[in-house]
Amino acid sequence: MDNHYQLSDKEFESAFKDCSLSSSLFSHEAHLRLAWLQIQANGVEEAINNVCNQIIKFVRYLGAEDKYHVTLTVAAVRIVNHFMESSKSDSFKGFISEFPVLNLDFKSLVEKHYSKDIFNSVVAKKEYIEPDVAF
Repeated sequence: MDNHYQLSDKEFESAFKDCSLSSSLFSHEAHLRLAWLQIQANGVEEAINNVCNQIIKFVRYLGAEDKYHVTLTVAAVRIVNHFMESSKSDSFKGFISEFPVLNLDFKSLVEKHYSKDIFNSVVAKKEYIEPDVAF
């Protein structure tokens, strides 16, 4: 399998949750898809909790705990939610086509809300840091 789109939403969520999803399929876009699906089903606050817990479980299963970054995970869910509020799409594929910046320049979206480099912050990796720059 080459792409997470080869799985239905239900298959994707199930494979991720039970850690049977190939790590090669869990791209940046797949992270966004997980957030989108969780927000659709549960709202943003529960989605944040679910996505964080599921990614922690997944990276532990893979033995890659050092890859998890709590601030970026929470920021990603909140950014997806922000764009969902003005989206006209009823599928993730349509949503990501509607807002290509999520794939093409996600880092800039995050950087606009922080005065310091959270991407390389050891603290931000382990503890959620609230954005400190209003937009």
